[in-house]
Amino acid sequence: MNAVEIKNLTKNFGSKQAVKGLNMTVPMGAIYGFIGENGSGKSTTEKLICGLIVPNGGSIRLFGKDYTDEAARAKVGCLIEFPGCYPNYSVWNNLMLQAANLGLKHPADEVRKVLRLVRMDGSASNKFKNCSLGMKQRIGIAMALLGDPLLLILDEPINGLDADGMRIMREVLVDITKNKGCTVIISSHLLGELEKIATHYGIIRGGKMLCEMTAEELEADCPTYTALRVKDTNRAKVILSCKYSRVEEDATGYIRVYDNAMPEDIAACVHENGIPVCELRTAKIKLEEYYIDLMEKKEGDRYGTY
Repeated sequence: MNAVEIKNLTKNFGSKQAVKGLNMTVPMGAIYGFIGENGSGKSTTEKLICGLIVPNGGSIRLFGKDYTDEAARAKVGCLIEFPGCYPNYSVWNNLMLQAANLGLKHPADEVRKVLRLVRMDGSASNKFKNCSLGMKQRIGIAMALLGDPLLLILDEPINGLDADGMRIMREVLVDITKNKGCTVIISSHLLGELEKIATHYGIIRGGKMLCEMTAEELEADCPTYTALRVKDTNRAKVILSCKYSRVEEDATGYIRVYDNAMPEDIAACVHENGIPVCELRTAKIKLEEYYIDLMEKKEGDRYGTY
């Protein structure tokens, strides 16, 4: 059974169709990285899953049941945009209010539990307005975790955080999935951070799902390349292009050769033509580059240039 199954989902806002026949599958226990440019339909889809807005068509199933089922909806926690907290109330009192709204039987115990989960148990007395951005995001996650949800939906929770805040957030999200058995859907523009924790990905554009894959499938689909820095980049590119099918110069001045060839052979090809090789290494395409390449290819398909 999957945590989320979406089929042919549509959502219109007046004459604008924000979600267009979207299909999406999120396995139980996954950290699902939901990726797309601004206006692609990510937040709208998340709000539809949470039941915050109503679809115009298609189906959403949560844990095998229709998303309108009360028992299924009770298993969902979300942080969409910014946590709604009273700025002059302490972290503890804000969470206690949310626990009361949810009708939890042992609110103090539940609040202590979620504060420990998000590494905030030592900051319970702090006023919300005095908390850092990273702390406020974790408070929002703590609120979403009240009631022990099995699905957590987070919209851009790591944007704007410093390096330490991102590290703590990664630890929290991995801890939630491993120790609580929670499934997490997380959208973010920080693909390098997402790549460190996601087990599955969905890439959306223009309201449509372009592709879904596991982290292992992404790893297999991202090509390895040989990167070399030389004295005469332009001439080296011409020479290498005569022998290899895909030769590119990246933004840092390295020449990349994507063909399945030994790095030593690639270097020898340049060296034999009197061009010294300053540096030689192999590397693998990362998620951000994979995403950019995919977007460029889809743009090319759209205009018939590929």
